[in-house]
Amino acid sequence: MVENHVEQQYEVQLQGGSDAAGVGGYLLHRAKPHIPPWLCAGGVGAAGVLGNLAWANSAAAGVGLTLASIALSGVTWWAGKSTSAQRRLHSAITVAGGSAWVTAAALAGPTAGPLGDLYLMGAPALALSWNIRSVLRRNTDGAAAGSDSGLLEKIGLAKAQIGRTTVEPNRVTAKVALEPGEQTNEDVSKSLARLASALDLPTSAVRYMPSPDSARRGELVIVPEDMLAQPMDWQGPSNLGGSIADPLVIGRYDDGAPLMLWLPGDPEIKRNSTHLLIAGGTGSGKGETALNVMLEILSRRDVLLWLSDPKMFQDFRPLLPGLDWSAEGGTSTEVMVEAIRAVIPARTRWLGEHGYRQWIPEAAGRQSSREHTCRPDGRPCGCPGMPFVVAWAEEAANTLRAMGDDAFTGIAQEARSAGVSLIVSLQRPSYDQMSTSTRASLPSVVALGCDPRDEGFSLPDSVLDAGAHPGAWGNRKPGYCYVVSPGIPEDRYPSPARTFAVPHTVTDEMAALAEWAQHHGAAADPITAGAARSVAGNAYTGRPAPGQTTTPAPLRQVPGGHDEEDEMQEAEYTGPLVDPEDDGIDPEAELPAGDPGDDTPLWESPGYKPSPEEARELLAHALAEFEHAGQMVVGPKDFTDWCDRHNLSRPWVSARLKEAAAAGRLAPTTAAGRWRIVPVPVAA
Repeated sequence: MVENHVEQQYEVQLQGGSDAAGVGGYLLHRAKPHIPPWLCAGGVGAAGVLGNLAWANSAAAGVGLTLASIALSGVTWWAGKSTSAQRRLHSAITVAGGSAWVTAAALAGPTAGPLGDLYLMGAPALALSWNIRSVLRRNTDGAAAGSDSGLLEKIGLAKAQIGRTTVEPNRVTAKVALEPGEQTNEDVSKSLARLASALDLPTSAVRYMPSPDSARRGELVIVPEDMLAQPMDWQGPSNLGGSIADPLVIGRYDDGAPLMLWLPGDPEIKRNSTHLLIAGGTGSGKGETALNVMLEILSRRDVLLWLSDPKMFQDFRPLLPGLDWSAEGGTSTEVMVEAIRAVIPARTRWLGEHGYRQWIPEAAGRQSSREHTCRPDGRPCGCPGMPFVVAWAEEAANTLRAMGDDAFTGIAQEARSAGVSLIVSLQRPSYDQMSTSTRASLPSVVALGCDPRDEGFSLPDSVLDAGAHPGAWGNRKPGYCYVVSPGIPEDRYPSPARTFAVPHTVTDEMAALAEWAQHHGAAADPITAGAARSVAGNAYTGRPAPGQTTTPAPLRQVPGGHDEEDEMQEAEYTGPLVDPEDDGIDPEAELPAGDPGDDTPLWESPGYKPSPEEARELLAHALAEFEHAGQMVVGPKDFTDWCDRHNLSRPWVSARLKEAAAAGRLAPTTAAGRWRIVPVPVAA
């Protein structure tokens, strides 16, 4: 089996090196694999002639040549014990016949007696027998007709047949046909570890891709050299100024091919838009993988990136100026999630009105084409374009714990058609972290090293059966990963890859890319920005303009509330406010000192409990303060200090929050006991 495999590689390489041109070149190209036996036959004849010139009629030479012939035949028989019986016998007969003729020709002469006729008949016959064996090694359907079973027998697949083999740089692909009725593709998948052991290769170097049309056929892929052992540093964006619809290059495969993934869909080639899960244990390179994807996203002209990171942007701080929205986790992430939910229907409505069944790059430009119009008269509307949106939840386990394991379920199920891609990054995507519905709605995954018991949470069973084994890496090989995503050929799914290393020395390059995004990246369209602000209010500011920083909007007035400081600033000054009847009062004299606490509002006085009307007014003020600070999701726990200060209980606050929800000032969220503040419209 091993000899067959090496011989097939030799034949493929020999054929691939031919410069066949014209009929003669074609014939030579086809004949090359069959020439070696004829060269051996010619060599035997030349050896007989030269031997006769040196040892004619020499008794000593006769003894030596006879012993050499016997020894050579015995060695051939011994060396062939690991091959099939047919090949062993064929080889021994060929060597014995050739060496016997050389001995006789050297002693008596190549034309003495029948020796000349024996050579003319025997040498071509043996050469042709090897040519016939080579031809019959493969049948018409590509399966091997007589391949050796030594190696396959060791791994429990003795009756399997190896067919056509393709040799590429650092990659060998062989067709496999199993015994009908006795073996299935599942048997090969279970034998991959033993096959890797027999070839002295790591488990990840051997994988098997079953044929979708047969239960007993597939392709065996062997990558003998790990080209990922030496990390490759990030060299900058792959397509600066390109579209987000173009591939994102984030690393390379173990055979040197680029590692690419796509987020938007492409209706022309029937590729679906996708959401992405990045999963890997501590130390597996999850942060660098995220950096690779973010750097590629920020280098595109038609995409907005919204990022939530409970780690306070420890890895991503140089990129903040290029983000359209950033949230540091906790309540601000709750606001972002609620805003995404509101953005999805607004975007799908706009896309539908302009004739888009899904987001494509044309949707990001101004709508000047008659093919995409929302005007009833059929004329181009000239509406601003709508960029793609990537909503990224870094360390999403924190968000899922705070908002529930199905926090992203609705987004994941509905966002793709709205031109929104959800990226969720966490260490362990198990069912106690996120709901099964959310996991099922994340069709793409970058699976980095993990605990072997967690492999099934990251990768589909079919990819694991084909040889993928991220548990073999753990945290020992940062950046090693398997990628499953639309647009990637399925035979690449079980192929190991490695993301680019992003050293700390490229911080300036990262900051420069964020600055490029400020100047040349997409700005939020009115539909997306309006829907986000309708939920997030001041919390959503959009990407800051170059050289500018975001500032919170002024405090909005709430019904029944007032801001005394603003009223004093707006009042026109007309001199000292003194009653005309108080003529004897010196307006410049200092007022007598009052008792401590005289300037404290009545409802903040110790022991004072505000009336129901005062308490409702206080609640309105509190909600306005939360909105001004950008905290758009609240619950009773956020009012703990407020309740203590105003002598109110949490149950009373819960009841008032429900009243505010009934009045439209609050809206429920997916988390029990949490309410979203509805921004008060600002008068035009």
